[in-house]
Amino acid sequence: MQTRSLWEHTLTFFPQFLVTLRERVASNATIAVVGASDGKFVLPLAAAGYRVVAIERDALAVHGGEVRLPGDSEAHAMGLIDRLKQEELDARVQVVEEDFLAGDPLDMQCEAVWTSCSWHYSANHHRPLAEFVDRMQRLVHPGGVFGAEFMMPVETRHHLVEHYTSPERLHRHFLSDWDVLLTLRTDEFTERPHVDQLHDHTHRMGLLLAARTSTLTDRF
Repeated sequence: MQTRSLWEHTLTFFPQFLVTLRERVASNATIAVVGASDGKFVLPLAAAGYRVVAIERDALAVHGGEVRLPGDSEAHAMGLIDRLKQEELDARVQVVEEDFLAGDPLDMQCEAVWTSCSWHYSANHHRPLAEFVDRMQRLVHPGGVFGAEFMMPVETRHHLVEHYTSPERLHRHFLSDWDVLLTLRTDEFTERPHVDQLHDHTHRMGLLLAARTSTLTDRF
């Protein structure tokens, strides 16, 4: 890639998701990315030949703008749309600039869905975690793939918020219509400063990959 995401250096389980895609869906399948940000995952998927539905409500992430960087400096960050155009990938990506949790669930289905550390943001705590997961699940065709990496609790306050979860807790959302393919977790680790976190900070992360086996029934 000629352009770089603001989140280029943050830890991710995304390679495991890519392996699962290659094993289970067609090479030109449609993949939904919930919380697409500036395209850290959208652009590699499109470059690999997939069609992508990029769902993101943050105007700065989509259109670019001024951001504060570590070291107390400011810079202009390129947004998702401009990055797609510069990499000549815009024809493969549909950008949905909406709040994923607002209104009715999106009326579309894809071969796979992915999200990265999106539901732990406080802006998404007004809706139950179960609803966030359910809305993602509804995007996936039978036989398709669900992938999510997420923050696990580290500080005392995290344990009071269900959105800081674990692979074990997520299992109950994948009982009747899904097969859980893989779960992973990290130990606590220190991450370098980046946008929105201008100092070293400690994380734990988890991963859950699942395959949909049947048609979901209405739950919300």
